[in-house]
Amino acid sequence: MATINRKVRTFTDLNLTFDKHPLTADVLTRVDDDAVKNSIKNLVLTKNFERPFHPEIGSQVTNLLFENFTPITVELVKKTIITVISTYEPRARLIDVRVAETNDPNEIAITIEFMTINTTRPITVTTFLYRVR
Repeated sequence: MATINRKVRTFTDLNLTFDKHPLTADVLTRVDDDAVKNSIKNLVLTKNFERPFHPEIGSQVTNLLFENFTPITVELVKKTIITVISTYEPRARLIDVRVAETNDPNEIAITIEFMTINTTRPITVTTFLYRVR
């Protein structure tokens, strides 16, 4: 009986805290779902022109926090998040983006639901954005 040798693709990113592994003293890594979650969160929170040599990578979500929170603002935030993820994160297939107002008028809750390209189960990332005065 022949066996099928399938190679499962894993995703690996550096942990941006640059902590050291206790045994090998290498920089810790994030793997698979955790790596894609971290990447999505970084894309949403990064402003354009913040990354050296790549001014195009980023979103205007943090700038939209200073607008009046209306249904139009909600749609603009959603559209911005969808655009940045679909453009710069090829490992994720976006399912849904939800933006909600919280009790604090200077805060919004963003929930992003996606699947990585090598899995079939949905993954949810929730983050809160604060307007700092």
